Amino acid sequence: MSITQALNNGLSGLGVTARMAEVVSANIANALTDGYGRRSLDLQARYLTGGVQVAGVSRAADPVLLSDRRDAGAALARDRTGAAMLARLEGLFTGDGAPADMAARLSALDGALISAAADPASEGRLATVLARLNDLTTAFADGARGIQALRTDADAAIATQVARLNGNLRDIDGLNDAIVRARMSGGDVAGLVDQRQARIDDVSGMVEIRELAREDGRVTLYTRSGQMLIDRRAVQFGFDAAPAVTADMTLAGGVLGGVTLDGVALTGGFGRLTGGSLQAAFDLRDRILPDAQTGLDGQAADLMQRFEQLTADPSRAPGTPGLLTDNGIAYDVLNQTGLAGRLSVNAAVTPGTLFRLRDGVGAGAAGPVGQAAQLDRWLAALDQVTALTPGGTAGSAGGHAGRFASGLALARVDADRAASFTTARHGALKDRELSQGVDSDQEMQRLLQIEQAYAANARVIQTADDMMQRLLEM
Repeated sequence: MSITQALNNGLSGLGVTARMAEVVSANIANALTDGYGRRSLDLQARYLTGGVQVAGVSRAADPVLLSDRRDAGAALARDRTGAAMLARLEGLFTGDGAPADMAARLSALDGALISAAADPASEGRLATVLARLNDLTTAFADGARGIQALRTDADAAIATQVARLNGNLRDIDGLNDAIVRARMSGGDVAGLVDQRQARIDDVSGMVEIRELAREDGRVTLYTRSGQMLIDRRAVQFGFDAAPAVTADMTLAGGVLGGVTLDGVALTGGFGRLTGGSLQAAFDLRDRILPDAQTGLDGQAADLMQRFEQLTADPSRAPGTPGLLTDNGIAYDVLNQTGLAGRLSVNAAVTPGTLFRLRDGVGAGAAGPVGQAAQLDRWLAALDQVTALTPGGTAGSAGGHAGRFASGLALARVDADRAASFTTARHGALKDRELSQGVDSDQEMQRLLQIEQAYAANARVIQTADDMMQRLLEM
C-alpha cells in the first residue's frame, strides 16, 4: 500500500466515522420520538482513490409489524370513540343526577299517585302528582335532546375527521414528491420518511389502510376495503356538517350528509372508509343513537296509550288527548319519531283544574272530593303489562324504563370491554415495534466503536505523515 493510499484510507475513514457519530447521536436524541425510525449508514469502498464512502442512510422498519400496529390503532380509535359516546349516552339515563332517569321519575309519579289516592281531597297531593307528571315529560324531553346533541357531536366529528384526512393526504402527497426529488439529488430522505409515516399513522386511526412502496420512493395508500387514497395524487373527500341534528334527520332521508369523493356520494355514507374512528362516528350518528331515540319514543308512545285507554280514563271521548299528549294532540302511530321530545301533560290539567287528576281529563266540573277511583285507574295503567313492539318483552311502564336503562349500561360495558382488548393488542404491538427501534445502550456501544475507529484512522494519517517527514529529511 502506498503512502497516498494510506492517507486516502485514513481521511475517508475520518469522514465516515464523523458521519456515523452524527447518525448515532440523532438516534439517541430521538429514541422516544414517536414515528422515528432508527438510522444506520450504508458504506461502500472507493475503488479508484481507495478508502470508504457513505452510500446512503438506511431507516429501519418492519412493514408487516407496522401494518399490524396500524390495524390495531384503527380498531382502538373505533372502539374508544364508541365507548366514550356510549358512556355519555348512559349518563343521560342512569346514575345520580341523570337528567333523563325515567325509571326514577316513574317511581316518583307512582308514589305521588298512591299518596293522592289515599287522600283524594288534598289539593297539595294532587299538585304533587301534576309536578311529578311534568318531571316525567321533562325527563323524556331532556333524554331526546341529549341523544340529538350526541348525534350532532358525531356529525361534527365526521366533518373534523374528513378535513384532517384530506390534510394528511395532501401532506403525504407533498412528501412523496419531496422524497423523490431528494433521492434524485442524492440527499438523505430518512427525515422526510419519518414525517410521512407520522401522517400515515394519523390516517390509519381514522380508516384501516394499506401502504405500498414504489421504486421511486413514493408510497401508494388505499383502505383495507379497497378505496384508493393516494396513487400519484391524493384524492379529495368532502362532507357537509349539519348545524344541528333532530330526531327526524337521517342519511337515508337525504337530510344528513355523507362523505363524497370528487363530488360523488359514497355508498352508505362512508363507502369503503372502514375500520377506524370515521366509521364509528357514522355508526353512532346513523344507527346506535337513532336506535336509542326509537327506544325512548317507544316508551313515550306506550305511556300515552296507557293513559288514553278508556279503561284508564272513562271521562275522555275517543280520539281526544289523554293525560299525556303529543304537544296537545292524541297519539298518532304514524307520527312516533321524536315523540319523546314532544311529550307533554294535557293542557286541561293545570294548577287551577287539579280535580281532573281525580275525576278524569274530560271532566267538566269537580266531582266528589273523596272519590279515588280515577287515581286508582292511573296507577293501574302504569302497572299494566304491555309490549312496546309486537312480539317484544312485556312489562309495566317502570319495567320498560328499567330495561331501557339496563340495555344502555350493557352496551356501554360491551364497548368498554372491546376497547380494553384493542388497547392491550395495540399496546403489545407498539411495544414490539419500539423494541425494534432505538436501543440506547446499543447506540452508546456503537459510539465507543466509532471513537476507536476514529482514533485508528487518525493514527494511520499520523503514521503516513511521519513517513513523509522522514523521506523529506533524507
